[in-house]
Amino acid sequence: MIERYESIIVDITCRIMVPFIQVFALYVIFHGHYSPGGGFQGGVLLASSMILHRLSLGHVASYEKLPPRRAALFGTSGMFLFILTALTPLVFGGLFLDYSFLPIPGLNPVELRHYGILIVEIWIGLAVFGCLVVIFDRLTERKW
Repeated sequence: MIERYESIIVDITCRIMVPFIQVFALYVIFHGHYSPGGGFQGGVLLASSMILHRLSLGHVASYEKLPPRRAALFGTSGMFLFILTALTPLVFGGLFLDYSFLPIPGLNPVELRHYGILIVEIWIGLAVFGCLVVIFDRLTERKW
């Protein structure tokens, strides 16, 4: 179990840095389908912001912001939604991860691929975020 780090400098620095890291992580996730980055990198950045939060505030205060069960829920739901999005084109006559067969009305195949990749990047980011926070929480448990 990690205790709160009693330093005003660390506390203020982390409180300033965490929102900027999270905004940059969302930028990396949402622009990763047509530029460098993506779901994995953005998910790692989101997880690192939460780990920084846990290291500076300690587990007690940071569990109020994101409990371990909710982090596990983010990880599992991200993986489930990724698999669901990847398998949906199979039902409509496409191949695995063939986003041009997603059932979104009013979009041509090029736009469907564009939005399909974006949707998958979001789910991957959510899964990576949740899984890395859960791994950190399990490694820092007092049960060791």
